[in-house]
Amino acid sequence: MAKKVFTYKGKTLDELSTLSRDELAALFDSRARRTMMRGYPEEWKKAEAKILAKDRVKTHARELIILPRMVGKTVLVHNGKEFKEVRIQEEMIGQRLGEFALTRNNVRHSNPGVGATRSSSAASVR
Repeated sequence: MAKKVFTYKGKTLDELSTLSRDELAALFDSRARRTMMRGYPEEWKKAEAKILAKDRVKTHARELIILPRMVGKTVLVHNGKEFKEVRIQEEMIGQRLGEFALTRNNVRHSNPGVGATRSSSAASVR
């Protein structure tokens, strides 16, 4: 069985990579489209150039929009404490880097300690 070809709004990855920035912006959702039409900040331009030049680049640019040319690259995105490794795939096109490096962890509590609740004072410590 043949592998399913990835398409984004009816365009293949090869077609997407040949589009200009304005044509690509027209395909994105409204938030990404407005950001691209307004113009990239210098920080994003530098981060994009580094990502395209080499693999495993560290960046703090969590708002950077993932473009088709970035597919297949590995980016280390800062989550506020450490750098999380993000492997860019076709399905991530049009989204932000920060969406894949979560800033909050799930809290898992264990059993309460002695004295933590009123009922634990009645429990035997032995």
